[in-house]
Amino acid sequence: MFTGIIEAVGTIAAAEQVQGDLRLYIRTGELDLSDVKLGDSIAVNGVCLTAVDLPGDGFWADVSRESLAHTRFPALVAGERVNLEKAMLPTTRFGGHIVTGHVDGLGNVVSREEDARSIRFKISAPKNIARYIAAKGSITVDGVSLTANAVDDHIFDLNIVPHTAQETIIAGYQAGRKVHLEVDIIARYMERLISYNEQNETEPAAGVSMTTLAAAGFLNRR
Repeated sequence: MFTGIIEAVGTIAAAEQVQGDLRLYIRTGELDLSDVKLGDSIAVNGVCLTAVDLPGDGFWADVSRESLAHTRFPALVAGERVNLEKAMLPTTRFGGHIVTGHVDGLGNVVSREEDARSIRFKISAPKNIARYIAAKGSITVDGVSLTANAVDDHIFDLNIVPHTAQETIIAGYQAGRKVHLEVDIIARYMERLISYNEQNETEPAAGVSMTTLAAAGFLNRR
């Protein structure tokens, strides 16, 4: 589990094909590895990876075919910069939102615009996950916990403040860049609860439905 608050920017040192999947060597730069053990999780551009070797200046990780199918990792090359975050601890300050490290799909940077000291981006999401993105709601982009300022169908807006631009790889984004997207886990589970209950109406009392949400005041009736 992660928070979406990036701790360091690392570099891909090696990307090796191994029997159909991928093995990565990530140099972790300023990330403190003193408390990291073999088997620990580290998010790389929002993808939860397991440290299988710790040579001192970084870690090796294996990337399965499942992860390769939903990320841009097949296109990684040596020298590419990546966002890094260690798995959260029970004592971690929860500055972002709940991030699992399980990427839902690839988004595409549609446009970039300088706005005073900030950078504004428009990013398109696959339509099958766009329904989970809400204006002023949380979205994870390459492992960074961000707020969608506005949503227009499957395109959402981001405003990147100077600190985030400096501490992550986002400042380097240009139109056409593919990015990892992870939607808010609460939205995913809420949809599952509602759809399951609507499909199993013989047990209306067991769970959440649009009716119970409206009765509890969570929906605006217009």
